[in-house]
Amino acid sequence: MKLDTYLKFDGNCREAFEFYRSALGGDFQIVQTFRDGPPEMGVPEEYLDRIMHVSLPVGSSVLMGSDAAPTFGPPAVIGNNFSITLHAASREEADSTFAKLSDGGSVTMPLQDTFWGAYFGSVTDRFGVNWQVHHDQSAS
Repeated sequence: MKLDTYLKFDGNCREAFEFYRSALGGDFQIVQTFRDGPPEMGVPEEYLDRIMHVSLPVGSSVLMGSDAAPTFGPPAVIGNNFSITLHAASREEADSTFAKLSDGGSVTMPLQDTFWGAYFGSVTDRFGVNWQVHHDQSAS
């Protein structure tokens, strides 16, 4: 397994990640807006140009982030606007780890196949820590 950090912003993700890129170096792997997602996500027009996902490699880790948008998770709350992303080696590992992290916690998105090719879900554990469990299905 591999762990990375995922940050959530309220409309200033692009600005923050430009700052992180200038401070930490490197180039973005991915920059997508909500406009790049499928229409069935139901994101309101005024949020479509916000960042849906950005990733910046930093050493052997990846700093990732997005802006908040209705229908795409809870709002960003400063101090609780991050999650730990766990990259599982298999669907089975993702299922097992997700079940354990969910025990006594709150599932915010059940594990499911996604339009970006991952098996993905998110949970807030019983200690209030936000987790994203991700398995890249193309790696299977």
